[in-house]
Amino acid sequence: MIKIILADDHNIVRSGLRALLEKNPKFKIIAEAGNGREALELIRKHKPDVVLLDIAMPELNGLEVTQCIVKEFPEIRIIILSMHKSEEYVLQALRFGASGYLLKDTAADELEIAINAVARGEKYLAPFVSKQVVETLLTQIDSKNVKKKGKQLPLEIMTPRQREILQLIAEGNSTKEIAFKLNVSIKTVEAHRKQLMDRLHIYDIAGLVRYAIKIGIVSSEK
Repeated sequence: MIKIILADDHNIVRSGLRALLEKNPKFKIIAEAGNGREALELIRKHKPDVVLLDIAMPELNGLEVTQCIVKEFPEIRIIILSMHKSEEYVLQALRFGASGYLLKDTAADELEIAINAVARGEKYLAPFVSKQVVETLLTQIDSKNVKKKGKQLPLEIMTPRQREILQLIAEGNSTKEIAFKLNVSIKTVEAHRKQLMDRLHIYDIAGLVRYAIKIGIVSSEK
């Protein structure tokens, strides 16, 4: 029995995934989450075998959740389910510790194959990922550590706290609301925001929102 947690902010997506996966007697859906922080709490509580995660989730994006879980529970396997058909997104996901990357329109049979593969400790990538990129990824990433070579990807430019604040800003939270959610002072948030702007060379909120959408940590529809 493979214990699975589903994390996506769209109820209809989670319902569809549950309906598909529950047809397989080897799979057991033990919890569902509608945002990144809830997903993190449920993963820590239930310790599943496999987690299916969207990237652009409210509160905390799927890549941040992945990084946290890989550090705390390296035995838990993460599959990113995304709408982004870009090899750069795949590379970011695997550098953060994901074991698999699939598109949301993946066929049910392929999803089952991917879950079984990562549960065995293998990696599974969507078919659109080229052979050359797969070979590059395998030279950069091993099963325990994230190895970075060459140019940093967008999310790697920022610290985890800066990425968190960028996401909350892009989701429309005020400085006061961010301070409350992160349990820090307003001055601390302002300091992180200034450091974030200096690092990205973006000095207005609208620019930060556009950047967050561009690199995929929030969706343009949110």
